[in-house]
Amino acid sequence: MLAKAFPAETYKGTILHSDQGWQYQHQSYHQFLEAKGIVPSMSRKGNSPDNGMMESFFGILKSEMFYGYEKSYQSLEELEKAIATYIVYYNNKRSKTKLKGLSPVQYRTKSFH
Repeated sequence: MLAKAFPAETYKGTILHSDQGWQYQHQSYHQFLEAKGIVPSMSRKGNSPDNGMMESFFGILKSEMFYGYEKSYQSLEELEKAIATYIVYYNNKRSKTKLKGLSPVQYRTKSFH
């Protein structure tokens, strides 16, 4: 799966953030990242605020577009497209109470005018 996700020879300068899941702690995972020039980044154990904004976003993404649909993606490319589509939706159309009912892009645009 990692080889499919990272097919290029090198990704030098790329930082890949993950949680403390067991699959991200395996030596083979770290060896693969190192061979590709990828720097692993993890929140400290029990300290998700280390990367709180991304932890929150991925939690929302998983609950809104992934859980219950795991088996419906026929390929990695299909999953990538679904995630890209969701990110566009999240940034441009999904309203948030915390942002006065606006999407993140609407809120930022309004804030600058």
